[in-house]
Formats: sequence, C-alpha cells, structure tokens
Amino acid sequence: MYRSVFRPGLFAGQVVIVTGGGSGIGRCIAHELAALGATAALVGRNPDKLRAVREEIAAEGGRAQDYVCNIRDEAAVHELVAQVLRDHGRVDGLVNNAGGQFPAPLKDISAKGWEAVLQTNLTGGFLMARECLTQHMQGHGGAIVNIVADMWGGMPSMGHSGAARAGMVNFTETAAFEWSQYGVRVNAVAPGYVASSGMDQYPVWMAENIRAMPATVPLNRFATEAEISAAVTYLLSEAAAFVTGVTLRVDGGRPNVRGGTPMPAPQHAAEPFNGFHLAATPRVLQAREDNDASA
Repeated sequence: MYRSVFRPGLFAGQVVIVTGGGSGIGRCIAHELAALGATAALVGRNPDKLRAVREEIAAEGGRAQDYVCNIRDEAAVHELVAQVLRDHGRVDGLVNNAGGQFPAPLKDISAKGWEAVLQTNLTGGFLMARECLTQHMQGHGGAIVNIVADMWGGMPSMGHSGAARAGMVNFTETAAFEWSQYGVRVNAVAPGYVASSGMDQYPVWMAENIRAMPATVPLNRFATEAEISAAVTYLLSEAAAFVTGVTLRVDGGRPNVRGGTPMPAPQHAAEPFNGFHLAATPRVLQAREDNDASA
C-alpha cells in the first residue's frame, strides 16, 4: 500500500476533495489521503480516469468516490460541492490540484487560449474554494491547499500559466486572512519539475527540454509525485494548525538559481522519497533512463 510518512488514521472520518484526481499528482494525493483514513472525493472531467483511481483505492481498502465536473463552470461547481455534502455530510479539506496549460510564447497566445488557462488554473480553484467555504467550512472550519507552480522570475513559454499561478498565490494569501475567522486555513504548494504523467501531455518537440530539466535544479533531479503529496498532506493535517497563507515550495531549489553563477557539481545525490507504490516513470523520461542504463 501507500508508504506515507504520516501516522495511520491521520484523516480518519474526514472527507477531502481532490480536483484533478484522475491522474498524476492528484491521483497520488488521493491515494495518500485515502491510505491515511480519509474519504477522497475525486473530481475531474474524465470519468474513466476517475473511476480507475477510485477502483485502485477501493482495492486497497480505502474510500473514494468520483465526481465528474468542469471546475470552470460556476453552477456545476456549486452542485458538485452540494453533492459531496449530500453523499458524505462534510468537507474537511480541499486540494485545488486541477490545472493545465500549453506551451506558447506570449505573442502567440489568443484571448481564448489565455482565458482557458486562467479559468482552469485560477478561476476554477477560486470557485471550488468559495463553494467549500460557503456551503460547509464557514461553520465547521477546514483546510484548503492550492497547487501552484514555480513561477518566480516568470514562466517563459508558459506566460498564461505563470499569471494564473501568481494570481492563485495572491488568492491564497487573501483567503487565508479573510477566512481565518471561520477556522479555515488556506495554503499553497508550488511544485518544481515533477516526474509525473502530465509530462507526457506536452508536444513531442519538448521532450529533450523536459529531459534536460534536472540540470537546472540544484538538487539535480526531478521531484516524485509522493514528495508533492507529502507537502500537501502536511498542510492539510493538524500539524499545520498554525500555518496559513504560506506557499510551500517543493522544487529542489530551482528558484534560487541565478544567472552568471555556475551550478555546483553534484557530489552526493539527494535521494528521492517515493512512497507511491503505483508511481510510473513518464514515457518522456524513459528514454533518459535507458540512456543512463547503457552509459
């Protein structure tokens, strides 16, 4: 089963919504929360992916339920949270993990493309958080974790996503203040380069750039999905009861790289933590592993 560093039963009796729970980091987070006793409410647009994750969790004795929803649709988000409450009677946590973008320089992004990325990565997260607050957390407390990105210093070729993620960081800080009166904590996790299935969604021409990413990271590797999940789990947990308005970077020190300063040569590997027993190497990185093995 999932090898979490957190104590068994940490979230026993709790219900946590995970958007984008059908694949990648969201799938991993859902598995860890379920392994720790939570009921994971899996949200996404692909019913087959959601069903597959629900069945994975159920096969290991965990609890999960899948909900198909387009988080950019305000009415649909309202009904989604209402349905989770009808099914389970509570919402203790929300992980705003759903997101998506496409590579393009700013000059080539249409208004439609810009809006689509902002709606998915910013507006959808706001709608989910607002509905969880107003429908339940306002009277019961809770914890919200927003997944953002390493957008410090700009995101060349991903400017629409960078703008959305920066907006989500600011939303996190504002909501943390405004919603503190209700006992609701709002934090964010900013992953760096993560070896996740999302890498396989990018165009083929990006493959070499993706495989070269670790060379720009001080810890000289990709993050695992479990390392992101562990940060999310901490922020949802009682151990973070006095933590709110924080963006926790899980990026191997990537934003600390400065132009003109050579990257230190790796002398001792920073070993990854990989507690997710179902994790798989993205296809785009398999060629890198094959090359390393043959070297």
